[in-house]
Amino acid sequence: MIAIRFKLLLPAVAMLLCLPCVKAEDISGPKDAPKKPVIFDLSAIDTSADPCVDFYQYACGNWRKNNPIPADQTRWGRFNELAEYNNYLLYTDLKAAADAPKTPLQKKYGDFFAACMNSDLANRLGAKPIQPMLQTIAGWNDRSKLATLFGQMEDRFAVGYLFSFGSDQDQKDSTQQIGEVDQAGLGLPDRDYYLNQDDRSKKIRAQYLEHMTKMFTLAGDNPDQAAKEAQQVLAIETALAEGSMSRVDRRNPANVYHVMTIAELQSLTPDFDWKVYFTAKKQGSLKTVNVVAPDFFKAMNKQIDSAPVDALKSYLRWHTIHRYAANLSDPFVQENFQFYAATLAGQKELAPRWKRCTQATDRALGEAVGQDWVAKNFPPAAKDSMEKLVKALEVALDQDIQHLDWMSDATKVEARKKLDAFRDKIGYPEKWRDYSSVKIDRNDPVGNAQQISAFNDRRDLAKIGKPVDEKEWIMTPPTVNAYYNPPQNDINFPAGILQPPFYDFKADPAVNFGGIGVVIGHEMTHGFDDQGSKYDPKGNVRSWWTDEDRSRFNERTDCEVKEYSSFEVAPGQNLNGKLTLGENTADNGGLRIAYQALMSTLAEQNASTTAKVDNYTPAQRFFLGFGQVWCENTTEQAARLRAKTDPHSSGRWRTNGAVQNFDEFGKAFGCKVGQPMMPANACRVW
Repeated sequence: MIAIRFKLLLPAVAMLLCLPCVKAEDISGPKDAPKKPVIFDLSAIDTSADPCVDFYQYACGNWRKNNPIPADQTRWGRFNELAEYNNYLLYTDLKAAADAPKTPLQKKYGDFFAACMNSDLANRLGAKPIQPMLQTIAGWNDRSKLATLFGQMEDRFAVGYLFSFGSDQDQKDSTQQIGEVDQAGLGLPDRDYYLNQDDRSKKIRAQYLEHMTKMFTLAGDNPDQAAKEAQQVLAIETALAEGSMSRVDRRNPANVYHVMTIAELQSLTPDFDWKVYFTAKKQGSLKTVNVVAPDFFKAMNKQIDSAPVDALKSYLRWHTIHRYAANLSDPFVQENFQFYAATLAGQKELAPRWKRCTQATDRALGEAVGQDWVAKNFPPAAKDSMEKLVKALEVALDQDIQHLDWMSDATKVEARKKLDAFRDKIGYPEKWRDYSSVKIDRNDPVGNAQQISAFNDRRDLAKIGKPVDEKEWIMTPPTVNAYYNPPQNDINFPAGILQPPFYDFKADPAVNFGGIGVVIGHEMTHGFDDQGSKYDPKGNVRSWWTDEDRSRFNERTDCEVKEYSSFEVAPGQNLNGKLTLGENTADNGGLRIAYQALMSTLAEQNASTTAKVDNYTPAQRFFLGFGQVWCENTTEQAARLRAKTDPHSSGRWRTNGAVQNFDEFGKAFGCKVGQPMMPANACRVW
């Protein structure tokens, strides 16, 4: 679950023409349908563990023992179980559409899927699909014309470099969309991979050089030239990383809002012609733009000015190859996998092609595919039940706010206004996206990727200067996730997550509130975390707190920062409590208000709070339902990667961190103050 500022993000002749020596990849579908997850799993519980010492081990110990990480995964948990199940259902729809489409929409996404699945075609073509792009770069030699080149590359080939340009909501007027330029252009997951000087970071950089060298060689360069190009790319990316804003600093809305005139932006980066670039993007009349990270653009300009033209060409060639590697022949696909999945994340095997193409089609045409998926898998009753749960959680959050002893009445009034202004979006969009302008060719997978990128780019840029579409979604219906969007002050729950292990209308209220109830409460609490609390009910960045209340709030969040920074996810690698603060606050708050909602629901139903089911009370089943959502196994490499880049804590600490801060957990399981899951001095914000 996420809560961020959302935007659209992701030569030897013989090698160019075909690769007859490469064995075609297996393109058969799944051998067996995956089992649908269950919402409450007694067999997952490790009764040999003490829930007051390590609740995560108690709730998930047997599940973790019996569910090793599949070879094509880097993490395997309950989220993954459901995502795999949804992916299979989606695959069956895509395969049917590819074989015998019944509607124009099915023809479109069926052809996209079929093109992706055609490994024979990809292997015959080799690197040929990207040659026009590489040739265009080869013909560029004038650094003063770089903006012209960028315009050509984005217009003809849908590939961008160095920075991103798109639309975003105006922090000062959330009803309007403005233009925005932001840092980008790195091939490693985060700037720290370039800047950290520990042995592991140095080793990864060496492996990155080896990877780029291999990819340049696959594209037709001789080994010596490829190695030189790789060194040039790393030098430029390191300079860009030095100018990039950290993930923690980007969490503060004030740090990412610097509206400038085009003239001011030009002064900041005198060696890049913005007028030419914006004109090429059909935004020539743009007067102002938000420059998210000014220091990055200074660093970018320095590279444009001082890096040798040949080095800049190497950088552009690399990002072109990297951008389309997954759409090319097997050697490109395998080498891309070996570095980004195997080396960085510990994945043992490349996922089967049917999985990759199913996911790619969902990403590309999600609201086309989603229409048919929802019709089959999300009955109206599920949406009605979810709406009732959301209302129950909103009542509980209001009660929680009113009973806070650290917040003044004045701020409570403003908090209530924000809560009342929440918009709830459940299941799928009211209006589906129109893909009629997208041209899909069953025999051109790279061209299809370009078509989708160009479509998304046009659609995004067309928003600049126009009112915000408050009904738009950023996740597709089958997605197993949820999100809160601060500028729109809305909570969003795709249909994909509204099923076991999160929700089952046949289950008792305790289990449902422990699963999807905590998810709902989590997203609501995001509206009041360290980031969301800086947005007012209308989604504008504006302080609605008294200074004293903000100070008290910061004291409480500092407690969480210190607490979660002490949690280890791999030997010598702890969580970053500042990076994960928003998610940790939402986990803790969501657990509390979901529990309150459960108790209120049981009281309304005159249901017992002590009667046991499967030998567990409603309170115990609630906490077990919550804990089992986060059962997971993760490779050490993936755990380290996530600690540097993911604002979410790992499953163990999402579970134990939240329950140890909630005294009702200790009461439910008979814990004593001073035990690990019931510390004397717990953290609490909401």
